Amino acid sequence: MYALVEIAGKQYKVEEGSKLVVDKLQLEPGASVDFDSVLMLRKDDEVKLGSPYVDGCKVKAVVEDQIKGKKIVVFKYKRRKNYRRKRGHRQQYSVLKVEKIEA
Repeated sequence: MYALVEIAGKQYKVEEGSKLVVDKLQLEPGASVDFDSVLMLRKDDEVKLGSPYVDGCKVKAVVEDQIKGKKIVVFKYKRRKNYRRKRGHRQQYSVLKVEKIEA
């Protein structure tokens, strides 16, 4: 069984026991969270599509960790003008463990 879930404006395919890396959620590690914005649910050979969401379906997950992504370098310059700017960025993510998909 799997489901397509909308989390923070993005869509993810989740299964029970799977781990997800999503944009940072303002929750502490160990906190449980429910997502009721399920777009599609597949159970055995039965498929339920929502319009926009499937009624009565919920995904329960636990926040395992808050992590930072790989550093990217943002370098701007203008040729022959002695203009150079170097900045870095590390995106913050939350690691979720899907515990249960309730249909």
